[in-house]
This record gives sequence, structure tokens and C-alpha cells, in this order.
Amino acid sequence: MVEWPGTCRHVEGMRRLDQLNFSNSYARLPEPFHTRLQPTPLEGTRLLSFNPAAAELLDLDPLEALRPEFTSWLSGQDPLPGSEPLAALYAGHQFGHYVPQLGDGRAILLGEVQNRRGERWEVQLKGAGVTPYSRRGDGRAVLRSTIREYLCSEAMHGLGIPTTRALCLFGSEEEVGREELETGALLVRLAPSHVRFGSFEVFYYRRQFDHLRRLADYVIAHHYPELRDEANPYLELFRAVTLRTARLIAHWQSVGFAHGVMNTDNMSILGLTLDYGPYAFLDDFEPGLVCNHSDYQGRYAFDRQPDIAHWNLSCLGQALLPLLGEPVEAAAEQANAVLGEYAPAFHAHYQERMQRKLGLRAPRPGDDLLLQDLLQLLAANRVDYSNFFRALGEFDSAPGARNAVLRDLFPDRPAFAHWAADYRSRLAADQGEDAARRAAMARVNPKYVLRNYLAQQAISRAQQGDTSEIERLLRLLQAPFDEHPGDEAYTAPPPDWGRRLAISCSS
Repeated sequence: MVEWPGTCRHVEGMRRLDQLNFSNSYARLPEPFHTRLQPTPLEGTRLLSFNPAAAELLDLDPLEALRPEFTSWLSGQDPLPGSEPLAALYAGHQFGHYVPQLGDGRAILLGEVQNRRGERWEVQLKGAGVTPYSRRGDGRAVLRSTIREYLCSEAMHGLGIPTTRALCLFGSEEEVGREELETGALLVRLAPSHVRFGSFEVFYYRRQFDHLRRLADYVIAHHYPELRDEANPYLELFRAVTLRTARLIAHWQSVGFAHGVMNTDNMSILGLTLDYGPYAFLDDFEPGLVCNHSDYQGRYAFDRQPDIAHWNLSCLGQALLPLLGEPVEAAAEQANAVLGEYAPAFHAHYQERMQRKLGLRAPRPGDDLLLQDLLQLLAANRVDYSNFFRALGEFDSAPGARNAVLRDLFPDRPAFAHWAADYRSRLAADQGEDAARRAAMARVNPKYVLRNYLAQQAISRAQQGDTSEIERLLRLLQAPFDEHPGDEAYTAPPPDWGRRLAISCSS
């Protein structure tokens, strides 16, 4: 049995929760940007899991998790000293259709903490009760969805992908209605900012351009200060977000991550992975995977994510037009030119990441075709994506080597043999040693990813009162490239029951 209290040891120089350097710069924005309100505590709240790695971002002593005040302050039972709770306003395009008002319907921002390195981290409670933006919702999160976000945000960080972080997870005795009655839960989420594309869209479509400018100035001042002296800082803001988003999506595609609900209100202005709902890591390589069972048209299929990100950026560019200058035709031309930088940036980042996954030392003509042939081969043979690339690191480049372990992953062995011959020739052109290549590939091809069936097993156990699987997965996912002897079972493809789990936006 793994128990999180065992990870809570005093760290010299760390602070108590009520001694953190709390402020709330977003609360300094005027009333239309947010609504001030207190969280609504859940009944019978208890701490289920605590993440010391995220606590370090706040300079928070891990021993604080053992104090009763930790639960009462971070679950909303008592006001946290220094906090200024609020729910933020935003809008967004959901499944391609504009929704004029969304906002934090179940999340409340307590404020931000500046750590010793000068970094600012917002502390947000997700599942903290009804807000003015709940749209007839109950403002709650359920245990299964909270566990999924808690684990996946840390899994993404372990993979080196920009993401929100998860400090801790609370359970409760409160019943929450979804498709059936479930247990209410609360996630404490950290991010440098929770501003999203939809935060700009709401003021653009309301034609509140003064608020639009004020939000852009806030984002530049707090998150892109290097842009303040640019001739057109708002255009450069759009460029910075565009390039960050291109880099983010390239990283998603390289590890086989499907977000599932890429609405513009789920797109971070900082290029972070935001709002984990019906996500999935690929098991069998299925380019058209739709992991959200509410996505009836397949809008957010895995292979459509790069194009959807481009479409979402066009919505952000539209919202920024009033700030880009006059006439509007010239502003639109400038925005479109910046938007045109997305595709080349995405492809450059993606090719670089895939080259490293293949163990290639420098790009050469024909590499695109080698990768394209491989992905088609993986799809045709339904080969496990993560396990294949991890195993590829053991490829023996010697002439005549059979590479039986890899070959046996493919029902069509002759097709693999043909690709393997091309790959062997390509490796020979690099004139590198297998040992160095294997070590390099092991640093970029994870052994452990958060497969949906693994998350479901942790959820099922937690619903029975056993959180040990959460802790075990957290440990593996925070170091996904390591071997972890004895935990090889967590690399297994899903059993039959875990291949087609129905994951919804409320999951």
C-alpha cells in the first residue's frame, strides 16, 4: 500500500500555507472581468492525495498537507489568509459555435503566489460550487473527473509538455448528480495564468474594446513583458501565442495525446494544456481516434488537432483585430500573416520531435517519407504507439539483424521488414553507435503514459476508498522515461474492457 502522507517531509526554507506571498493581480481588473465570491465547501471534505512536486512551485512545506487547516483553507471551509476569491468571465467557440457567455462555472481563483524564483502561480479550486457563470450547473466536480485531471496534468508535466499543475485532490461525502449519483471532489489547480482565448472573445463580441485592450495589456504586463516596447505589442502578442500553440500541439501529436474538447475556452493564452476532460493517450495507433463520446462529428479527432488549433487561433486573431490598428482591412492582413506562421512552426516542431523519437541525429532528405511510411504501417497493423517507439530504441542496426521483438508487433511482418530495411539504411547514414542512439531515444520515448484504463482502475479503487493506485500512477507518470523495475505491468496495452471506454466532457 502506497500512502501519500509518507511523501510529506519538512523541506528547509519552505513556508506554511498562511505564510505564502499571496496576491491576486486578476482581482485588480474591474468588475466585468470577474465576480468576487467565496467557495462553497463540500460536505465531509477530506484530503485524498497531495503532490509535493507541485507544492515546491509555491515554496509550500509538504508537511502543511498534514495540518487540519490545509484542508479547511483549500477546500473553502475557511477563508485562506491573503486570498481574494473570484470566478472569471469568458466566452468561447464550443464545437465550432460561439457561446456568448461561459466563465468559471465551477472554478474559483483564490489568488496567486510569488515564489522565491519570482514566478507567479495562480491557485484555483475546481469544483468549488455555483458561480454566476454556472449556467444552471451545480458548480461541482466528481471524483472520477478530478482524478483524471490530477493524474494527467502531472503526466503531461513529466513528459515535458506545458500544462497546468495539480497540487492536491480532495474527496467528500457529498453526492453529485451526473448520469448517476457520484461523489463530489475538488481539485486544487496551479497555473501561471488561466486566461484563455475565450477571455478575449467575450469582450470582442460584446464590442467592449476598452476591456479588450485592458485584458491584452494585463496579459502582456504579467506574462509577455518583453513585448511592451514593440511597435505593435498586440500583434506580437498574437504571434507569441500562435507560436506557443504550434509548439504545444506538435508535442501533443508526438506523444499521441488527444485532448478531446479543443473549444476556444479550453485554449490557454500561454500555450498550456488546459482543462482535462475526455482526453486519451493513443493505445493502438489510430489517427482518427475520437476520445470524446459527445463529439458526434469527430471534430476533435486526434489527427484533426493541428487544424483545430489553427482554427482556434483564427478566432483569437479575430478577437484582437480592434487592437491591431486601422483600417480594419490592414489589421486583418497583419493578423492573417501571423496566422500563416502557425503551420510552418507546427511542422518544424513536429518533425524535430519525431526525428528524435526515431533516433535520427540530423535531418536528411527522405526523412518525411520514412516517418509517413511508419505511421501508415502502425495504423494498418493497429500497433501500440507508445510501446512501439519505446521498443524501437532497441533496434539492432547490424546487417541481417531480425529485430524479432519489434517484428512480432506487426501482423504484416513483410511490411515491417521492408520499413526496417529503410530504417537501417537511414541509421547507417548517421554513422552513429546503437548504444548512444538507444540512450537518446529512451529520453524522448516514454515507457509510461496515462492510458485511460489505468486512470479508470485508479478511479474504481478510489471510489472504494483505496487511493494507493493514484499514488502509484503519480510516481510512475512523474518519471515516465525511467524503467521503474517491477512496474512493467503499467506499460501493457489495455485489456478488452479498457479499449473503448466512453469518456465525456463531464468525465
